[in-house]
Order: sequence, then C-alpha cells, then structure tokens
Amino acid sequence: MDPELTTLAQSASLTLVTLMATDSWERTRDGIVAVWRRARPERADAVAAELDSTREDLAADPGSEAELAAEWQGRIRRLLIDRPEVVVELRSLLDERAPGPAPGPAVSQRATASGDSRVYQAGRDLRITER
Repeated sequence: MDPELTTLAQSASLTLVTLMATDSWERTRDGIVAVWRRARPERADAVAAELDSTREDLAADPGSEAELAAEWQGRIRRLLIDRPEVVVELRSLLDERAPGPAPGPAVSQRATASGDSRVYQAGRDLRITER
C-alpha cells in the first residue's frame, strides 16, 4: 500500500476522533458521511451509525481515543485503497476542520548582567534556593 495513503488514514482517524469532542463535530460528521456517500453509497448510512457509536464510546471512556482512532484508521485506509479519488476531498475536509495548536501567551524577556550580579528569568514559575 502507498505509504502516503497510510499516513493520511492515520492522520484522518486521529483528527476525526479528536473532533468528536468538539463543537464542530456535527459538521465534521456530515462531511465524512458525504465522502462515504460519494465513494461507497451503500455504506454511508452504516458509517453514520458507526460514527455516532464511536462518539458515544469516546464520551463513556475518554481514555479509549487511541483505540477508536485505530479502528477508524482501518476503515479510512480501506476506503482510500478502494477509492483513491477521495484523497483530495478527505484531505480538504480534515484540513478545514483540524484543530490547530492551542495559542499561548507571547513571552519576551531581556536581561543584562555585569560584574557579580545575577539574572533569573522564567516564562512561568521560578523557584530559587541560594545558600
């Protein structure tokens, strides 16, 4: 199998399961079902039900995220092998929905020390013990 498809299936499954716990889940679910409906219409309703079931499983056991992502990786990989023409559509959908890195506060520090002086800087907690 094409390593690119394997990587895409892995990334897609992790993104999919991560998005199950977000506000954008319904739109993501509809997008995934639409991809299946175009590629394998006979499986679209079953995939919709499986997505709902996976979300319920995740809500009941948040620690099962990796296991659930692995299950979806297999489903997505099989879809991509069977219908490689959906690669672009799937990538587009997931890129649009993928959660970005959490923004953090910008920290800028500058210090100058001369002679016997000391400078202590930290972006957060700092504990100094001198004897």
